[in-house]
Amino acid sequence: MTPTPGALGPDARDAALAAMTGQAGEHELDVLVVGGGITGTGVALDAVTRGLSVGLLEQRDLASGTSSRSSKLIHGGLRYLEMMDFGLVREALQERGLLLTRLAPHLVSPVPFLYPLTKPVWERAYVGAGLALYDGMAKAGKYDMGVPMHRHLTRRQVARMAPDFKAESIAGAIKYYDCQVDDARMVVAVARTAAKHGAHVATRVKVTGFLREGERVVGVTARDLEHDRDLEVRARVVVNAAGVWTDEIQEMVGGRGALHVQASKGVHIVVPRDRIRSEAGFIVRTETSVLFVIPWGRHWIIGTTDTPWDLDKAHPAASRRDLDYILEHVNQILREPLDHEDVVGVYAGLRPLLSGESEPTSKISREHTVVTPVPGLVMIAGGKYTTYRVMARDAIDAAAHSLRTTGHGAVRDSITDRVPLVGAESYETRSNQRVLLARRSGLHVARIDHLLARYGGLVDDLLALVRTRRALAEPLTGAEDYLAAEVVYAVTHEGARHLDDVLTRRTRISIETFDRGVAAAPHAARLMAEILDWDDARVAEEVDHYLRRVEAERQSQRMLTDQEADEARVQVTDLV
Repeated sequence: MTPTPGALGPDARDAALAAMTGQAGEHELDVLVVGGGITGTGVALDAVTRGLSVGLLEQRDLASGTSSRSSKLIHGGLRYLEMMDFGLVREALQERGLLLTRLAPHLVSPVPFLYPLTKPVWERAYVGAGLALYDGMAKAGKYDMGVPMHRHLTRRQVARMAPDFKAESIAGAIKYYDCQVDDARMVVAVARTAAKHGAHVATRVKVTGFLREGERVVGVTARDLEHDRDLEVRARVVVNAAGVWTDEIQEMVGGRGALHVQASKGVHIVVPRDRIRSEAGFIVRTETSVLFVIPWGRHWIIGTTDTPWDLDKAHPAASRRDLDYILEHVNQILREPLDHEDVVGVYAGLRPLLSGESEPTSKISREHTVVTPVPGLVMIAGGKYTTYRVMARDAIDAAAHSLRTTGHGAVRDSITDRVPLVGAESYETRSNQRVLLARRSGLHVARIDHLLARYGGLVDDLLALVRTRRALAEPLTGAEDYLAAEVVYAVTHEGARHLDDVLTRRTRISIETFDRGVAAAPHAARLMAEILDWDDARVAEEVDHYLRRVEAERQSQRMLTDQEADEARVQVTDLV
């Protein structure tokens, strides 16, 4: 099939590198972004839609770090209300409404939560006032609220809505709404949207240093990890959006630490939906933070922890202690306790927390910071997933000042609040046509719903694949929730280069099956091999690597301490 605009297939990577290194005629980019998470891809999209020439380099895969390992929520942040940070909450709620109703309605969806109340009078008044303010801010924002208002529930109503919740221990609850997202798929959608508008995106390229002319940064040196070659990419401004790797990037520019980022580990577990009977998720206070129980298709996501992490940043490891902590706290609210045998999947991610600044900075908000430590280099750190678009806008606003000093001229204002992500267009129409699409394609309506929730209007691409190769309409062996066509599409359109990319980020097979994708790996690898020209030896290598990775993760989750868990996990490194 003919690739749609913004497709990140194998050829697109080669073309992007040729453009960024000047082989395709471009001598110098306006903006080069380092980092392929939600912030980096957001920066690329913001810059390219302002009319700038843009490149993006990512050392591993899109969303391979923090941006695929979050709580998968698009939310205002209730806890910030207690901190009296009303501006931050208002900003996040505005972005929530924008994503839900305009930019990514196919990827962002409302999700109900119960906030249990233990005190019948003062707590209901206190929490109710907070949620009234929360909803009021969302309703008064520039964009549609997109979710229902909160409502108060009695203990009996909670018991009917959530039979497995220990309702006798509470005085009732308040039901409210936030939104959820498949975080890794959102990153791919943002990257593809940037590529559709002209940005050059290349993964598996490691930045090794900065090009300098005097004090000014004028580009980077990099290593193409797939072809084992050194590159130079020149740009008027380099934007570092490397998250927890911010300090390492700063060292390359001479160690002038404008920002210091501390990694904090957050662990989530995934359990089958039938283990907790409830129509809504929960948010429960713990002694240190809050615990979310989040509906996730045929599963629940439960988390998270919040502990310092100074070990391997590429593959943070969940320990037995982390899992015990989550299970202990969730079991306090459940009639039928969960144990380790109920856990289908586990994932650990690192939050990039700002822990101090050694030089004057431009403080954009309590949550994220943008600095220009040397001319030609902009760095952004901190922040939260929900407000990625605001972070990107602030980074390019800072880059615009630097661009003016090079004689570039004025840079237009950000327009990303009016640029829907790929898949948003035609989503409502295709949703209305779901029965017709099922009839024409021969797929069950439930399959069409699954595809719509993952691809939106791009469902047409998947159905075209199925028409041309009927075998791709079959479920993937060992992971029947997904079609074989989705593996092929991940390679041809979504930048997947390795089996890990498909099983852990383009799909969620690694956390949604009890065997963590082991049975699905051979079938998926063979499908990928057809497009990437893998021989039998390479297929075997990809499958073996994935199986060893799963076993390393299982071993780490049996270890009591972070140090032991890290030692078990790092036994298996990335393929390049």
